[in-house]
Amino acid sequence: MSMTSRDVFKGKWKQQVGAAKVAWGTLTEDELLQSEDHQQKLAGLLQDHYDIAREEAEKQVNDFIHPSKR
Repeated sequence: MSMTSRDVFKGKWKQQVGAAKVAWGTLTEDELLQSEDHQQKLAGLLQDHYDIAREEAEKQVNDFIHPSKR
């Protein structure tokens, strides 16, 4: 992830933890906060909690972070 993308993700993440909790209700707030700045970590959590393929988890994270690119 480029520095700009990382900064965008980090800033957006702090603003979006509540929305992420709604989107992925089985994840705890602590898990969401710990995944800040780590898209791959969040994708891994989704993969584990929802028993989905890595590609699907990464797509969900990307769609959440960049909703205009859907």
